[in-house]
Amino acid sequence: MRNLFTPKNLRNLILIIVIVGVLVLAISGYLTPLFSLSVSPLISAQSWISERYLAFSDFFSSPRDMATLREENAQLRNEVAQLQSEIIALQENLAQAEILYTLLDFARNNPEHEYVAATVIGREISPYLQYIIIDKGSNDGIRYGMPVVTQQGLVGRIDAVISDAARIQLITDAGSVVNVRLKTANVEGQVSGSITGEVSLDMVPIDAQVDIGEVILTSGLGGTYPPNIFVGQVLSMQTRQNALFQTGSVQPIVDFSVLSAVLVITNFDAVDITPLLP
Repeated sequence: MRNLFTPKNLRNLILIIVIVGVLVLAISGYLTPLFSLSVSPLISAQSWISERYLAFSDFFSSPRDMATLREENAQLRNEVAQLQSEIIALQENLAQAEILYTLLDFARNNPEHEYVAATVIGREISPYLQYIIIDKGSNDGIRYGMPVVTQQGLVGRIDAVISDAARIQLITDAGSVVNVRLKTANVEGQVSGSITGEVSLDMVPIDAQVDIGEVILTSGLGGTYPPNIFVGQVLSMQTRQNALFQTGSVQPIVDFSVLSAVLVITNFDAVDITPLLP
């Protein structure tokens, strides 16, 4: 009968007992601290190697990434600039459309006149002359002397014409004189421009009671403008000693600095009565 407890069998039995014991201890959780202690250096080493690898990779890939980012940023800036330009153009078109709609509404509410709408395309550069240029001329029925208005009130009159454009003398020009009527005071006078662009009220009877804020309308006298067009309001009045008439300053109703579109009254024929004056 063979002996079962040979050294080889005994070694195998001890090995099996050790393995089973380790498994039992591991399942029971007694070996967890030991495993953590042994594995932690490996994890730390792996993390260190991973960080160095990523840093090494970023070092060589960063220049290419920066070039790509710069290109993308430049492209985005161009797109933003283009969108901003489109927004500005749309806003300008909308503002112009609103102005033209307002002018059209004014023309509908004042059917006694015929109008041609025009856009302001130029301004007199001299500080002593008050003129604007519009994009409509004789080809559009524009003639010398025709009155020009906006939905607010009187602008001036046509001073010179070519086929596709015309020049307007504003009521603020030094050579402009408009015969007017003060609505509440029910007296007549004249509104004149100046080289500084300020507007004054003259030829008002000395005994007339004129209040600040008095509405000024065209009178129709002189044959230059049709009657009852809003001109402006009285800012102040002065009466000089021994003067025959009162004078004052006027705030025009139209803001000429932002004027972009106008209406030309085409069915009004100005009458030059200068030869009839004594």
